[in-house]
Amino acid sequence: MPNEELVAAVKIIIGLAKAGKVDESYAAYAQLFSSAAFMTYPEADQRQGLKLMVLAKGIPTFPGPAIVAAHKSALVPIKALVAAHDEPADYELLGLCCVRVGDEAGARAAFQRGLDLERARNPQSPLCGTLMKWVASV
Repeated sequence: MPNEELVAAVKIIIGLAKAGKVDESYAAYAQLFSSAAFMTYPEADQRQGLKLMVLAKGIPTFPGPAIVAAHKSALVPIKALVAAHDEPADYELLGLCCVRVGDEAGARAAFQRGLDLERARNPQSPLCGTLMKWVASV
């Protein structure tokens, strides 16, 4: 069962985004990801919260300061997940955050590592295809 605090925070963030308060929603994401409580949530809950922001549709090509700050704050928990679990999908999240904070070399390395891991597991997986596209784009 997801953590009630996390669910409440995400509901507020989604409400802000739906109301067109984009900067406020990303500021709330930054606050959530940098909170001490976030790192205590189960890894599945952390991943779900991170995915909501990182994999969101419609992020501008040149993100504003609030979006960049939220992605910078997401780097800490994502790097912790990567270090602890070495999961290909976590490398995709890491790579996307790196892209949004302007770290192309970090993005390239993250996407490549995720692709290498996923190819070893299942070269026909959708994630493998997605990671190949990301590697080619940076």
